[in-house]
Amino acid sequence: MMKIKEIIVVEGKSDTNRLKDCLGEVDTIETRGSALSDETIERIKAAQQKRGVIIFTDPDFNGNRLRTIISKVVPDAKQAFLPRNKAVPKKSDGSLGIEHAKDEDIKKALASIYTMSDLTDDYSTNDMIDLGLIGDVSSQKRREFVGDDLKLGYTNAKQFLNRLNMQQVSPQKLLAAVEKFDKGSTHDTK
Repeated sequence: MMKIKEIIVVEGKSDTNRLKDCLGEVDTIETRGSALSDETIERIKAAQQKRGVIIFTDPDFNGNRLRTIISKVVPDAKQAFLPRNKAVPKKSDGSLGIEHAKDEDIKKALASIYTMSDLTDDYSTNDMIDLGLIGDVSSQKRREFVGDDLKLGYTNAKQFLNRLNMQQVSPQKLLAAVEKFDKGSTHDTK
């Protein structure tokens, strides 16, 4: 299946949903509004190294602020811009945002920036069960440790699987992180 190779950095869930409605299967990292955590910055750096990122924030003060912060830590990130007049909400009391843009405006903003690639999801739920990352008494602690070791951040099981595939973590790195957890099995599972 062909999809956009780069991971698109957006501000929130509504932006992610809008991009998926418009473009189909696309991977995003959400900054969760203007509060950009160190963990999210690390995820963006890792994404840039693996697949590349496209910064696509809202055309307002907070969006520009986030773009500036991200650009400083990931200077070679690609940039997509949506004109302010294309991000106006239908309701007069809403704020500017990607989630309000028409399909053709989103596609135009990204048109010459992204790369198409034949990316596949390498890991399945069964892989997670086999590695004890799902369905085991220590699964949550194991995911927390492995997620931290691989710079995936804290997640639930579904998000963990998505991030493994999005960051294209090699089986060797995943197995090494799981083995690291197992060797230090002084981890309290209560």
